[in-house]
Amino acid sequence: MTTGSSVRVEAARVDDTKAIGERLAKILRPGDLIVLIGPLGAGKTAFTQGLGAGLGVRGNVTSPTFVISRVHRGPLPLVHVDAYRLGGTLEVDDLDLDADVADSVTVVEWGEGLVEQLTDGHLEVRIERRPDDVRELTFTGVGADWSRRLEGFRAG
Repeated sequence: MTTGSSVRVEAARVDDTKAIGERLAKILRPGDLIVLIGPLGAGKTAFTQGLGAGLGVRGNVTSPTFVISRVHRGPLPLVHVDAYRLGGTLEVDDLDLDADVADSVTVVEWGEGLVEQLTDGHLEVRIERRPDDVRELTFTGVGADWSRRLEGFRAG
């Protein structure tokens, strides 16, 4: 289903969530910022693992909860950030993310309201876990050319 610059898909299993991330990787390019929104256990890291596979990064993509940020090298590097513990004395500016944003795909878990200013446009991925354990992923493009790119994602 598409509404404006939003696309919604369902994932019945964790592998489906990863496959959706891998499919999204095909439309990504350097400088893209993805903000992941969803409760604990929704599948944000599984989605990012699929992105990493689709981008061809080396090594395993794991949650950066305790290190805040990981850089995964590959043809198109993936910067994976967990902003859950940001606030207080540690802020987004302390991570120096803008140095990596232009050359990488940057994915920020728990980043809503914190990182959108890093780029002119970004992609919000909202992951909701239904009572039947199916995940609903809603992709909403903000600015840039996300509307056109999401149409390509939906068709692909």
